[in-house]
Amino acid sequence: MLAFSFGIAGSFSLGGMVANIIDPFSLTASRFFLSAILIGLIVYFGTNLKKEYLLGAWRYFVAGALMSLYFVLMFIALQTTSAVSTSTVFTLTPLISGFFGWILLRQIMTRRMAFALGIGAIGAIWVIFKADINAILQFRVGKGEIIFFFGCVAHAFYTPFLRYANRGEPPQVFVLGMVTTGTLFLVIFGWGDIRVTDWQNLPSIVWITIIYLTLIATILTFFAVSYASMRLPSAKVMAYTYLTPSWVILWEFALGRGLPSLPIILGVATTIIALLLLLRNEQEGG
Repeated sequence: MLAFSFGIAGSFSLGGMVANIIDPFSLTASRFFLSAILIGLIVYFGTNLKKEYLLGAWRYFVAGALMSLYFVLMFIALQTTSAVSTSTVFTLTPLISGFFGWILLRQIMTRRMAFALGIGAIGAIWVIFKADINAILQFRVGKGEIIFFFGCVAHAFYTPFLRYANRGEPPQVFVLGMVTTGTLFLVIFGWGDIRVTDWQNLPSIVWITIIYLTLIATILTFFAVSYASMRLPSAKVMAYTYLTPSWVILWEFALGRGLPSLPIILGVATTIIALLLLLRNEQEGG
């Protein structure tokens, strides 16, 4: 999950660089299509395929719809808001995921876990509203943050759904089903934008981003979440998202975009405190 948080962080920073260069449907469809090919090869050469893996194919369609929706809304949001702000909205997913985990799996949230998630949510809200108390009181939130919040709801549901829908198939089989059906959804609903994209003349940064999204932000992170979701409660799996804004700050600094203001950094630090509380809870068996 540490690898997950780092990989996701890069997708925010790089995605922000290309969000206004390539259409969100085209960007997401290309990375899903390439991921389907690579994971398909992994499954074909490294997995003992069984016919029962195809049973209940609806599960793959649900997962594909959830994740394609999440990524499209993410890149739409990055057209109007910063990578740090968007990644902080993402830290609300553990709280939402805990709710869905109770609905689907009856996973009970301990008091310390609820307290930690609450602290993380407060830090996230502080950053989302640009550390402006008046903006919080008046609920002045940006359009991009609102759009991405609905994407985060889809991602939060995906995590407990992995365990709920699993019927014993290896993680790579489920991920293959997800990226394949996700590609299908993206082509159906975004074909007009995909068709008019000038693929031959895209800047090199777009192709770098697509390759990164395919290898790291899709394959690595999906395998990480699939592995962790079978071994940890949903809220704790998503708790590692609290590291994402910190990674994004480092990504942004490395890319020459400077550092956010001190109040924003303090809000991000609050999300790290939430992570430490959750990890302590895990170590104590709570």
